[in-house]
Amino acid sequence: MTTRPHRFLLLPVLLLLLSTSSASANGGVVTAGSGKVSMALYYESLCPFSAHFVVNSLTRVFKDGLLDAADLTLVPYGNAKVDAHGAITCQHGPDECLLNNVEACAIDAWPDLNVHFGFINCVEDLVMNRKREEWESCFQKQGLDPKPVMECYNSDQGHKLSLKYGKQTDALVPPHKYVPWVVVDGQPLYEDY
Repeated sequence: MTTRPHRFLLLPVLLLLLSTSSASANGGVVTAGSGKVSMALYYESLCPFSAHFVVNSLTRVFKDGLLDAADLTLVPYGNAKVDAHGAITCQHGPDECLLNNVEACAIDAWPDLNVHFGFINCVEDLVMNRKREEWESCFQKQGLDPKPVMECYNSDQGHKLSLKYGKQTDALVPPHKYVPWVVVDGQPLYEDY
C-alpha cells in the first residue's frame, strides 16, 4: 500500500469544521441536539495504517480537548467480509478478527469513550510495536476489569457486535475504499485527514 501524503491532517480539518459550526449553527455541521460534530472512525485492528492513525493522530484529538466538540464513534471492522453462514473473515487473518471482537466488546462493555478508547489505544500501540499477543496486558495498564470484555468475547455477543459493525460499515454511502476511513458529519474525509 502506498503512503498517503495528507493522511494525518485530522486536527486541522476538525478545527476548521468546529469553527465553521460555531459560525453557522444551521450549516449542517453540528449534530442535531448535541451541538457537536459527528465523527466516526472505521478501522481494523491489525491494519498498520489504522493502528498508526489511532495511536498517533486520534490520541492527539483526545489530548487537545477537541473531543469536547465532537461525538466520536469507533467501528472496528474494516475490510472484513461475512459469508452466507455469518462467519467473518478478516483482511489480516484470524488474529485481526479476534482483536476486532475484543475492541467491539470493549466499546460495548465501557460506553464511555474515554474508557474504551484508552483500552483500544493501548491494544493498537501493541499492534504497532509488534506485540499484539500481549493485548490482555491493556486491562491492567488501563486499570480495567477484564471480566466484561472476556465474557463478551468468549460468548456469541462478540460475534454479534462484529456483525453489527459489519452492517454499519457496509451501509456507508459512499462505501469505504480503505481504512482508516474517517467520516465527519456524514461525509468521508477520504485521504485528506
